[in-house]
Amino acid sequence: MHYLHTMIRVTDPDATIAFFELLGLKEVRRLENEAGRFTLIFLACPDDMNAPGERAKAEVELTYNWDPQEYDGGRNFGHLAYRVDDIYATCQRILDAGHIVHRPPRDGHMAFVKTPDGISIELLQDGTLEPAEPWTSMPNTGSW
Repeated sequence: MHYLHTMIRVTDPDATIAFFELLGLKEVRRLENEAGRFTLIFLACPDDMNAPGERAKAEVELTYNWDPQEYDGGRNFGHLAYRVDDIYATCQRILDAGHIVHRPPRDGHMAFVKTPDGISIELLQDGTLEPAEPWTSMPNTGSW
């Protein structure tokens, strides 16, 4: 397993970037999604940066939704993300332990689970796996 990033939702990206720059983080990449109407901005500490063109070792993901939204109840904190060697085996261990896979890895790439305290964890497959049952037919459960 490899830690990837922590995501927080922001209402003012420039102000948030300026705040994180006070801590020493720098913007390392930005993704605009017109269809989804959001922007993802990734920040990293200089010590976590890799060679140019490579992702940083650990990042903060700022998610800016273009349509105004209010975030209450901790909704502005999104999730922790981890890369895993086998997303199907990881999700099966979680199910076997009595937890819920809220967003199953139907695509063989991404899943969401929650800690006992309700913190969302995104699991991302290292490389690619072909979609497989029972995951491809499994519905979402609750929110993540």
